Amino acid sequence: MLLWAGLGNPEPSMRRHRHNVGFMAIDAIAERYGFAPWRSRFKGESAEGRIGTQRVLLLRPLTYMNRSGDSVQEAAAFYKIAPEQITAFHDELDLAPGKVRVKRGGGAAGHNGLRSMDKMLGTPDYWRVRIGIGHPGAKERVHGWVLGNFTDTDRQEWLEPLLDKMAAAAPLLADGQPEKFMTQVALPEGSKG
Repeated sequence: MLLWAGLGNPEPSMRRHRHNVGFMAIDAIAERYGFAPWRSRFKGESAEGRIGTQRVLLLRPLTYMNRSGDSVQEAAAFYKIAPEQITAFHDELDLAPGKVRVKRGGGAAGHNGLRSMDKMLGTPDYWRVRIGIGHPGAKERVHGWVLGNFTDTDRQEWLEPLLDKMAAAAPLLADGQPEKFMTQVALPEGSKG
């Protein structure tokens, strides 16, 4: 079984925040593949389903971003899922809006959700799907940027199409083909890979 955790904050008023794009990504995946209804467990909400040949547990930690690892670790321990079978979907300031990169391991780069996962899993050696939200340009504006809503223009022009493309390409990610996943997500609308 794979564990895919979308990182975000649980408050309804934060639902459209840039920091919650990880939640948005796994919601799109759950919807596309007809996952079972969300259940309250593991200090979060989880849903089980299949993507291609893989069983996948989707998880939305409801512990707030800086305690995401509490929820992820609890789910991983329950199902005996190794770190290399875990993927965190999260916002990335250092990528342009709409860009997606996948990598295994690495530093937290100031991301409190990743920092929490590193601590609770005891290793940074899990997969990350980094979803670009862009940088506001000045360090003092970062907090307000990540905790601000996506604009309607952003949602229509790139966010909703991106989430749809990520969900469509999810079988490649589930089958251990992150490069092909990234290529498929990067293709222009209507292209076939």
